Amino acid sequence: MRLKTFSIGDKGFLFVSKYQNLIDVLTDHELAALGDAYVNFVYSLALSKKSGKPRGKKVKSSTLALALRKADLRRSLTSRTDRHRQADAAEALIVYGWLVGAISLEETLGILEKEETEEEAFGHVLQAVLKKINFNSNVTV
Repeated sequence: MRLKTFSIGDKGFLFVSKYQNLIDVLTDHELAALGDAYVNFVYSLALSKKSGKPRGKKVKSSTLALALRKADLRRSLTSRTDRHRQADAAEALIVYGWLVGAISLEETLGILEKEETEEEAFGHVLQAVLKKINFNSNVTV
């Protein structure tokens, strides 16, 4: 039995319209909290798929901070932004990308499965989101 794929876009999530630019997304702590749950969920799904059994694991802040650098997003934050806040920024952008339909859960899983390291994988997820976001209209291109 094949289940219907659910794509939410920004329907029902009115708060996504408040983000006017990349900095708004990267620095929103509430969005980062949602992103933390989403990133850990999708990472656990990828590990479960690879191992063939259910897995639940959290992504380290250091991994996401390195991914932010690999995606060339570190320069978007102030120089005093610590590793924890860099990880928050990555989580916020990843979940924002999913909320607005810039990247699907399936696409994210595909990227996480094929990359050699976690840092590279999440870096590519961040790059994929960035390529499709248009902040002027809060929709993807």
